[in-house]
Amino acid sequence: MRHLLYEAAQVMLTRAQRWSWLKAWAMNIAKRRSQQKAIVALARRLAVIMHRMWIDGTEFRWTKETVAASAA
Repeated sequence: MRHLLYEAAQVMLTRAQRWSWLKAWAMNIAKRRSQQKAIVALARRLAVIMHRMWIDGTEFRWTKETVAASAA
């Protein structure tokens, strides 16, 4: 599972064209630290998000604006 999360994070940072708040967050880490640490941090964050989605039954939102709109 760790390998798959790492691979998903790597693809999200290097190959994915669509931007999300997760990708922007990881790119900021890559700017400050390194690409490798950003991939590991993103993989962990993906694991936490997917676990939360599994527990709550919610769907992933690409942007934070939809979170603010749905909370209002």
